[in-house]
Order: sequence, then C-alpha cells, then structure tokens
Amino acid sequence: MGALPKQRISHARQGERRAHHHLDLPQLVACPQCKRPRLSHHACPNCGTYRGRQVTLPKSQK
Repeated sequence: MGALPKQRISHARQGERRAHHHLDLPQLVACPQCKRPRLSHHACPNCGTYRGRQVTLPKSQK
C-alpha cells in the first residue's frame, strides 16, 4: 500500500491552503507613444515600440 492520509482534511483547512492559488490580473501600464495599455517590460502590441525604439511592426502594418 502506498501512503494515505490518516484523516480527512476539512473544507476550511483545504481552503486555507488554496488561498494563494487565485489568478492575478496582469499589470498594465500606458504606452508612452500611443497611450494604449500594455504589459510592463514588454513591447507595445499596438505601436510596436519598447523603451522609445521601434522593435516590431505595429498591428495595423502586419
């Protein structure tokens, strides 16, 4: 036999353990070029700039 729990874990104790399993919303910041929301430390998906430089093609030109 494998290892089995000696007693049942109550719903309250189970919920306390899972309290940190919730999803976090992504932190969005305004792009300095186009003012649309983007993920921080990522290139803007709308205008394609990162730290003042053009790194990808904008969505409209792809």
